[in-house]
Amino acid sequence: MAEDSDLDKTESATPKRLEKAREEGQVPRSRELSTFALLSAGFFGSWMLSGTIGAHLQAMLRSAFTFGHADAFETRRMLIGAGLSAREGFLAVIPVLALTGVAALVAPMALGGWLISAKLLEPKFERLNPITGIGRLFSVNGLIQLGMSALKTAVVGLIGGSALWNHRDEILGLAMQPAPSAFADGMHLIAVCCGITVAGMFFVAAIDAPYQVFSYHRRLRMTKEEVKREHRENEGDPHVKGRIRQQQRAAARRRMMTQVPKADVVVTNPTHFAVALKYADGEMRAPKVVAKGVNLVAARIREIAAENNVPLLEAPPLARALYYNVDLNREIPGPLYGAVAQVLAWVYQLKRFREHGGDVPMEPTDLDVPPELDKGAMSDEDEASEADEALTPEEHTAAEAASRANAANSTNAANAANAYNASNAAGRADKNPARDGTEGATE
Repeated sequence: MAEDSDLDKTESATPKRLEKAREEGQVPRSRELSTFALLSAGFFGSWMLSGTIGAHLQAMLRSAFTFGHADAFETRRMLIGAGLSAREGFLAVIPVLALTGVAALVAPMALGGWLISAKLLEPKFERLNPITGIGRLFSVNGLIQLGMSALKTAVVGLIGGSALWNHRDEILGLAMQPAPSAFADGMHLIAVCCGITVAGMFFVAAIDAPYQVFSYHRRLRMTKEEVKREHRENEGDPHVKGRIRQQQRAAARRRMMTQVPKADVVVTNPTHFAVALKYADGEMRAPKVVAKGVNLVAARIREIAAENNVPLLEAPPLARALYYNVDLNREIPGPLYGAVAQVLAWVYQLKRFREHGGDVPMEPTDLDVPPELDKGAMSDEDEASEADEALTPEEHTAAEAASRANAANSTNAANAANAYNASNAAGRADKNPARDGTEGATE
């Protein structure tokens, strides 16, 4: 099961997963890189500060081995001499210790950065489980660590042995030299061997550091389901978000519908589009679109307009141009001023007729609508999207009922007209035979 789960983890870790791992103290670390940094700091520190270190060591030895006969039998003087020797020895090694301390802090930051996690200090009793420990020892990572240790030992041993073998003549010749020159040459040989060993450790660290980064990201890999679940947690469930958006749109539609009774006119397609316009002289620079919609929304707008005696005008090109080019609560564009002015003039005439009577105003026709603003009918996909998202289920039901009522009224009117025409035709047919008979008898 563990192997199957590892095989399923094909996706790279997300930033959230990486951040969580970091909070838990999981960052890439390379022991070999730290070892190389420590050895390099110690070697180069000793090399660059060799003069200062040598001076302090000489002072330490001089203080330790220079004393009189009386000093040897006086405890106080011997303790003072030991203190001076210890001080010189400490001054000799403190620069190197400082450099190695800095290297120990900086080397881990090269891969995972600076990290202080309280979770690393929490006691974990499962680490005391010997079975778990044996499992880690014989795991793939444990075997790789064992291989890296063996490689490190082999590299250091091979390089150190080669350095000693290549300088065997110089090492053997130290015994034949005077003490000062032998000491200087010996220190030089030690420095060379240490430098070669440090250079060998560089190659070990160069192999281990990239592997640790790769191993770290491989351990944090995720399955596709985990990525989807995290996306849902971050962005929210798409179904829930869709429902929220639908409710927000429904609320916006309801607010929009409350503006329909206040509109001056509703321009229709007549069935697919409906746009409600309002103009308040002195308050608006130009008429505004206070409501608009297609299909069921348009049917609902027409129904509310009819209930509140808002004039309805069938002007398909103007209705489409207003729907596509004007947002809600926005003023109409300049190219539509002329057409809308004719519509509002008709509205004002209609209002005067309702209040004072007189001749019924003629509906405006041949409105001047620029062809580039009339985008034609809505596509099937847009109609489906509008139908799914426009209204709540209750509003869907009401709008469909209004559409069926309008369709039924249209059908009834057409049937009545057809029946009237058929009746007139039958009446004329009945009169024609009588007339023909009278004419025949006269003849």
